[in-house]
Amino acid sequence: MSPRRRRHALPLAQLVEQATCVAEQVRAELHSVHADPDERWHVRLHHDADVDVWLISWTEEQGTQLHGHGGSSGAFTVVAGELDELVWDPGARELEESTRTRGDVVAFGPGYVHDVRNTREATAVSVHVYSPPLERMDFFDVERGPDGSDRLVRLAHVWSDDPEIAAPESVRGPAAGRVAS
Repeated sequence: MSPRRRRHALPLAQLVEQATCVAEQVRAELHSVHADPDERWHVRLHHDADVDVWLISWTEEQGTQLHGHGGSSGAFTVVAGELDELVWDPGARELEESTRTRGDVVAFGPGYVHDVRNTREATAVSVHVYSPPLERMDFFDVERGPDGSDRLVRLAHVWSDDPEIAAPESVRGPAAGRVAS
């Protein structure tokens, strides 16, 4: 995919509203959800010049690598199950972990870096909204600097409009995205 001219993001409140609305549609079974034990299943539900909406299922031990959304803002909500999220806090220079449960909504700006994972047996389902629509995914790791403090290191960026694109083979690994501070 080739890069497009950057557009402005919709307000976070609007992204939260859209994620919540689509999650209600999923709970009402207006959208089919599939679970694939080999890879995260995902489908784009909506795309226009301002926003992308994705539906994703996560079986046990499926997750992302520590990543950013290439300058897009976004929101995601858990429709079913639970997801663990590690978020890079640039002020504290550390990863903070939270469990996201059904109905939780997370809204974020363009600098947000996180890792999302289902560590439970039950399949989790989530809705993700990005604005402007994704054009790039950035992959990161956390390294300990010579002064003993942690820092975020960009490993790669990939031009893509797919939030489920795999990190390049050279930056994937069992520890990637799960570095403890």
